[in-house]
Amino acid sequence: MSHFPKSLLLITILSLLHQCTADDQQQFQTLQTNPSFFNPRIPLSSSKRFEGSSDLVNLKYHMGPVLSSPINIYLIWYGKWSQDHKLTIKDFLLSFSDSRAPSPSVADWWRTVSLYTDQTGANISRSVSIAGEYSDTRYSHGNALTRLSVQQVIANAVRSKPFPVDHRNGIYLVLTAADVTMEDYCRAVCGFHYFTFPSMVGYTLPYAWIGNSGRQCPEVCAYPFAVPAYMAGGGPGQLSPPNRDVGIDGMISVIGHELAELSSNPLVNAWYAGEDPTAPTEIGDLCEGLYGSGGGGGYIGQVMKDREGQTFNLNGRNGRKFLVQWIWSPVLKACAGPNALD
Repeated sequence: MSHFPKSLLLITILSLLHQCTADDQQQFQTLQTNPSFFNPRIPLSSSKRFEGSSDLVNLKYHMGPVLSSPINIYLIWYGKWSQDHKLTIKDFLLSFSDSRAPSPSVADWWRTVSLYTDQTGANISRSVSIAGEYSDTRYSHGNALTRLSVQQVIANAVRSKPFPVDHRNGIYLVLTAADVTMEDYCRAVCGFHYFTFPSMVGYTLPYAWIGNSGRQCPEVCAYPFAVPAYMAGGGPGQLSPPNRDVGIDGMISVIGHELAELSSNPLVNAWYAGEDPTAPTEIGDLCEGLYGSGGGGGYIGQVMKDREGQTFNLNGRNGRKFLVQWIWSPVLKACAGPNALD
C-alpha cells in the first residue's frame, strides 16, 4: 500500500569500485555508501530496507487476491508530458512481457514478481500490456494533488469513457508531470499504490501514483542519479541515467517498485510483512536501494555501465536500458534480480 516512504537509499557516497568484464562495451561498478550519514530531510525511521538474513523478514500471505489474469495498464498522464518522456516510460512497461530483449532483461526481472501466487496457486501474470492512455493536460485538479484528489483524477478518466471499468485485469497508473506536487511527496513518498473508493470513483480499482521528481527532489526520489547538495564535491557523485533524464529514469525504478507491490498486494490483503495492513512492508520495500549482487551494508550492488557512461542493470525493448531495484523472491527468500552474478 505504501503509506510510508518510498524514498530511495539516501546515504553519503564514499567510493565507486570498477571491475571490467570480458565485454569491452560494459563494465561493472559498485557504489559504496556510508550508512551513518543520511539526508536529514528524510526521517531515519522511514527506511524499510532489510539487507541481512531472511530470518529478519516475515513475509506472509494473507489470503487475498494477486493479479493472476493478464494485466491491463491504463495510463493517466497528468499535466504536460513530452512525447520522448512518454515513450521511455511506455518502453519500460511494454518490456515486462517482451522476451526479445537480451538478458538481463525487464521481462527476466518481472519473472521474480510472477513467482507470487494466490490461494489457488495461480501466479501473478507475466502478460502485461498498455490497454489505454488518457492525458489530463489541463490539470483538472490543480498542480497540488492529495491521496484523495488523485482518485478523482482516475474518476475523471473513467467517466470520460476513454477507459473501461476493468475490475479483473486493470491497473490504473497515474503519472504526474514535474510541476505537480503530491501530499507528502519528497518528504515521505516517491510513489504509492492503493485501491479506489466506490464513494470517490464508483468502483474499487487498484491504482498507483508516481511523480516526476526531476525539479522537486531528485536527490530523494531519483537516487542514485542525483545526490544531496551537501555531497557535492565529495566522492564520485551521482550515476549517469541510462535514458539521460534524471527525473524519468528515477521514475522508472519507482514505477517498477509500485507495480510489483500492486500486483502482489492489490487490495492490501495478500503478500506483505508486518501485522498492520495499513502500514505493510511489501516485496519492493524489502529490497529498496538494492540493484545488484553485493548490495547491502551501504552498497547498491554491482551494476553495468555502457560506453557512454550510462548506468543500468536491465535491458528493455527498442534497445532501452534501465536501472531498477531488486524484488524480494519468495523462492530464494532474499532480494533477487536477473543481473545477479551468482
